[in-house]
Amino acid sequence: MAASGRGPRERMVFSAAQLIRRDGVDATGMRDVAAHAGAPRGSLQHYFPGGKEQLVGEALQWAGRYAAKRVARFLHGMERPTPGALFAAMVGQWTDEYTEAGFAAGCPVAAATVDCAESSETTRKAAAAAFAAWTRPVAEALAGMGVPEERSVPLATLMISSLEGAILVARAERDVRALTTVARELRPLLDAAALP
Repeated sequence: MAASGRGPRERMVFSAAQLIRRDGVDATGMRDVAAHAGAPRGSLQHYFPGGKEQLVGEALQWAGRYAAKRVARFLHGMERPTPGALFAAMVGQWTDEYTEAGFAAGCPVAAATVDCAESSETTRKAAAAAFAAWTRPVAEALAGMGVPEERSVPLATLMISSLEGAILVARAERDVRALTTVARELRPLLDAAALP
């Protein structure tokens, strides 16, 4: 998720996503984003004339695209993809992060939803679009593994919802138990959905 090689605008979007995932939207200031991105403060107004709301929306779009790309990477790394293995890989990304780096950060889309779903319709819509951008490739992957089309979107929603909930519990408990539990308990259900 490194920001190297990006221009100032892209670095600020990336930095906003990173700060939101750690501190939430309310605690992430525009100056903090500029400092984290190594960008001049004056460039914020230039690149984001819509202010913080525009920057948050673009950070959530970035997060949705990032999650969607991770699905493709997970699949590419599997010799024999199964629904349960895909979910285990999705969960494993977070288990690895928390084991290696601690529990300081969560999903920026979830953080923005908690902070702003009622106060900003623009941010709520951006969060919903980010979740949709992530759900779509998961559902397509499930369909490609033999899950009937009418079940692929509901199961993708179950996978993402379970993962997001487990991330919250893991951060609260400072333990990966919830993550390993959802991966283990949902695997049989997910794999059973794929037709032979």
